[in-house]
Amino acid sequence: MSTARTRSQSVGEVSFVGAGPGDEGLLTLRAVERLALADIVVLDQVRRDGMLTRFCRADVQVVDAGFGEDGQPMTRAARAKLLVRTARRGHVVRIMDGDSASFTGLAEEMAACRKAGIRFEVVPGVSAGTAVPAYAGIPLTPAGTLGVHVVHPHGCDVDWSVHVGSRTTVIVLGGVDDVVDAAAGMLAAGRDARTPVAVTCRGTTTEQRTVSCSLADVEKAVPAARMEKPVVAVVGQAAGLRETGSWFETKPLFGWNVLVPRTKQQAGTMVGRLAGHGATTKVVPTISVEPPRTPAQIEKAVKGLVTGRYEWIGFTSVNAVRAIREKFAEFGLDARAFAGLKVAAVGGVTAAALREWGIEPDLVPSGDTEQSASGLLEVWPPFDAVLDPINRVFLPRADIATETLVAGLQELGWEVDDVTAYRTVRAAPPPAEVREAIKGGQFDAVVFTSSSTVRNLVGIAGKPHVTTVVACIGPQTAKTAEEHGLRVDVLAAEPSADALVDALAEYGHGLRLSAIEAGEPVLRPSQRRGATRRTAK
Repeated sequence: MSTARTRSQSVGEVSFVGAGPGDEGLLTLRAVERLALADIVVLDQVRRDGMLTRFCRADVQVVDAGFGEDGQPMTRAARAKLLVRTARRGHVVRIMDGDSASFTGLAEEMAACRKAGIRFEVVPGVSAGTAVPAYAGIPLTPAGTLGVHVVHPHGCDVDWSVHVGSRTTVIVLGGVDDVVDAAAGMLAAGRDARTPVAVTCRGTTTEQRTVSCSLADVEKAVPAARMEKPVVAVVGQAAGLRETGSWFETKPLFGWNVLVPRTKQQAGTMVGRLAGHGATTKVVPTISVEPPRTPAQIEKAVKGLVTGRYEWIGFTSVNAVRAIREKFAEFGLDARAFAGLKVAAVGGVTAAALREWGIEPDLVPSGDTEQSASGLLEVWPPFDAVLDPINRVFLPRADIATETLVAGLQELGWEVDDVTAYRTVRAAPPPAEVREAIKGGQFDAVVFTSSSTVRNLVGIAGKPHVTTVVACIGPQTAKTAEEHGLRVDVLAAEPSADALVDALAEYGHGLRLSAIEAGEPVLRPSQRRGATRRTAK
């Protein structure tokens, strides 16, 4: 079905989608489906740029319904009219923070759609009232709880006397002023001044912050924390369990801003694993991959592969897999051309790229074997004139690849066609603000996955600040970092991206424990700025 026809059928349709409180991982499957079909997205409160980039088409239109042309906040009625006008142009996804069913304004917007004859559906989402306390480590119904009251004052008068029972958990949604007023109202109505309170802002994101105090201390403690709206406050004995239940803000890299000097295609798994440990990331490409200057050599090798010239083909990087795959597509070939050919991969990541193409590698270093050219040589079988009908190996590699693998294979009796499949050139420098952040210590850590990433990052952006934790994937990368005047803090247990991230997380966990044992505040490395920058040796 064509895109144009799909859009014409969806004109006059609105999906009210609950987007949760912030963590994109809390979106429902239905919400993701609706976002993928959206022609237009309407939102009015929390910006959702990352979510739109991840789940919507590149050509989706975004309509801001937060403020009118005069710069003033839109009324509910004005927002409903805007939604109706917008829906006549295509399928609209109306983003509603938290759970759509409890979103203020849903009733007016549904009524406006009904009156205008516009079809709509409501996609429930995860409520901030339950998700944010959960991410703060607060169970809302500990033993003895008789009820959970959710209050969103919206500037209205609230009868706080119905919320003063000691066995009642009260959740207050809104801004800091709403929480302060709620505390004053409950105190005046007779709730115990010692009642525990926990107030969280930016809930479910890696910028989450929680302040714990007593009901009597809310008036001073919460405004002093300078929290941005929206906040979620939990009042009751449940809030007192936060120290025991805290799991999100205690992740080993929680709130860390980690620099990843890789291309976006290569950084995906690292970014996801770092996020799992609580970190945010900034990917800065240090190399650019380009085709060889003259394609004749690689084209000749690919044709030889098809005609049976080789016994083996060895892939030493994901970029090599990508280069051959692109050349195959250019020639109208597919993975079937590998029939009868033995395939080697330098490590798990390269093997995964081959499997994605439909090719199961015959040889991959495993266990304690180093995932490198040397490691691949350790497991590569020598040429046997009786068992091997062909004695030639095809190595599609980068123009700057070392001769270690070629020389080792030749010693094993193989003839090697070492072919430049792609060129690696230094990437353009990142924007000035990123360079300043690197040199100024705004990153908590940097993860280096090769010697070239060290050299190129220093070349295009300068040396990381002395407070930035330096993590390296292996001894050679660490040696290069030290040669550039960097102190290496973390070394991966094995040369893989996953092991590198996990080693950094273990280091972060150690820093946290050390601070707690010393009775000191838990600070990120970037919060310790003030030392002088590293200088070259």
